[in-house]
Amino acid sequence: MAKITYVTSESVTEGHPDKICDQISDAIVDDLIRQQPDSRCAIECLTTTGLIVVAGEIRTKGYSDIQTIARNKLREIGYTNPEFGIDCEDAGVLVSVHGQSPDIAQGVDEGSGKEQGAGDQGVMYGYATNETPELMPLPITIAHKLTKKLAEVRKNGAITDIGPDGKSQVSVEYHNGVPKRISAVVIACQHTDNKPEGKLKEEILEKVIKPVCGSYFDANTAVHINATGKFVIGGPEGDTGVTGRKIIVDTYGGVGRHGGGCFSGKDPSKVDRSAAYAARYVAKNVVAAGLADKCEVQLSYCIGVAQPTSISIDCFGTNKVDEEKIVEAVKKHFKLTPKWIIEHLKLLRPIYQKTAAYGHFGRSDPDFTWERTDMAETLAKECGLA
Repeated sequence: MAKITYVTSESVTEGHPDKICDQISDAIVDDLIRQQPDSRCAIECLTTTGLIVVAGEIRTKGYSDIQTIARNKLREIGYTNPEFGIDCEDAGVLVSVHGQSPDIAQGVDEGSGKEQGAGDQGVMYGYATNETPELMPLPITIAHKLTKKLAEVRKNGAITDIGPDGKSQVSVEYHNGVPKRISAVVIACQHTDNKPEGKLKEEILEKVIKPVCGSYFDANTAVHINATGKFVIGGPEGDTGVTGRKIIVDTYGGVGRHGGGCFSGKDPSKVDRSAAYAARYVAKNVVAAGLADKCEVQLSYCIGVAQPTSISIDCFGTNKVDEEKIVEAVKKHFKLTPKWIIEHLKLLRPIYQKTAAYGHFGRSDPDFTWERTDMAETLAKECGLA
């Protein structure tokens, strides 16, 4: 008798208020790195009806026109109509930015024979599983594809009178740990008063849900589309947004643990971001090497100190060799200091804006260097599997 379990994950569209903030924050990071690669940046954003507030700390020789960046990002997302709660032309943009603390800078900067230290203390996790080609959990993979499809059909006109704000939720049924079917799909999609709810639900089912879910969708899959019956008031008018409030959406959809720190708005000297990318890189290579079916990597750091304070690996009983052996192989071939991570993964590039919607992991974009499996063969040989 198969043991049946369920895992549920959610995603949000690029027009969700929290994701607006993540994308503006990362657009500022990109702008500064483009001018001076080693710029320091910790930027937060808040949005509500007709308003964007940007605050944080910056150290750079460049200059960022934050108001223009915020308006351009709203325009790119699709907030060009005041009917959706905010628009790129008339939104108020308030900016309060100051310099990076010298107390932090002296611990992070490289010099006088001292290697670059971590930008903060913290615990970071990376995860990988062989249940999908992306080596990601299936529920978050499908959830992201649904929200990305919602944005696609809005922008290409395949579904008319829908807005930028939207969410998805996917429940996957597992038999003995193997994903078999989708038991439930939840979609929330902002729309205008011109769109009859019945027509909207029919179009989303046929043009979004079924194409994305494919064979995992069956006659018994429960479907809930705009379950309240109406979603006209959306975007920042319906829900205040803040940078860093979608950290589970950004990572593994609740599968595996999360250290707590968000990614967006932070340059790669902040290990909240760079070490989480490195942990995913390690976990993905462990699974790609065939050392385990699932792998979770935990890294921890102290502010101003280069070496991780701990490296831990959990393969949930799926490992083909001793976990201690995997840890030793990782320590040998992945230095995992902030400088090594930044250089090895080429993180001093303006690549962050596109990470800020539809997940930081499981994507094939070549700029997502932490998704490479170029160390898999090395790990397999080190552990005696090749």
